[in-house]
Amino acid sequence: MNKTNPIGIFDSGIGGTSVWKEIHQLLPNENTIYIADTKNAPYGTKTPDEIIDLSIKNTEFLLNQNAKLIVIACNTATLNSIKVLREKFNVPFIGLEPAIKPAALASSTKAIGVLATKASICSNSFQEATTKYPDVKIIPQIGYNLVQLIETGKIESPEMSALLQQYLNPMVNENIDHLVLGCTHYPYLINQIKKIIPSSIQIIDSGIAVAKQTKNILTENELINTENAKPQNIFYTNGDATVLKSILGFDENVFEKEF
Repeated sequence: MNKTNPIGIFDSGIGGTSVWKEIHQLLPNENTIYIADTKNAPYGTKTPDEIIDLSIKNTEFLLNQNAKLIVIACNTATLNSIKVLREKFNVPFIGLEPAIKPAALASSTKAIGVLATKASICSNSFQEATTKYPDVKIIPQIGYNLVQLIETGKIESPEMSALLQQYLNPMVNENIDHLVLGCTHYPYLINQIKKIIPSSIQIIDSGIAVAKQTKNILTENELINTENAKPQNIFYTNGDATVLKSILGFDENVFEKEF
């Protein structure tokens, strides 16, 4: 495996760019290829078998682009497919799961909220994680329609504000002191969330932790790119690239493509 080969990253849409940004900041020399499976978003409403099939398709596309490591920048895809992917493909995988552990261990009120997709909350992996902290009240909330609004550029819309209030206020009333964002789309809602919940509630997402784990795995496998050439960061979407370009803040190297 060539050290200059790209890191492959996939998500159901633009949400995983929140993870890409953390990886790019920590590993600025690395080449990356990101695919947004926008045509099939959101994954959170699909069956486990559908999610596995889409994750296999995304992985095969990235491996055809010579990816040296694959980041599943999607909680839903990780929880439902990472075991299958690791068995099927001979490449390191890094996944995301809602950061229940750090929130539960740090909670003073012994109550934490988890905002995630239906497929994540209903997965066996999520259910197993919630049983590990019997002294902590874990309040899961499915973020119905949040991904769809983000994917259509309606982050600061009245519809978004109304949904977030509906989902978050009951958690606040349960005295949570940590809110876990269990979907990579949701960090783009942090400003909206902060308008609703008290400032004392800590918001947790997994982007920085995933970036650190990516660096660790590349180091262990001696795959860190040591060349000083300008890295190439390429983004593909099988939908309209307008919102993806807006989120990234640039137009170059963003392509609409079927995969």
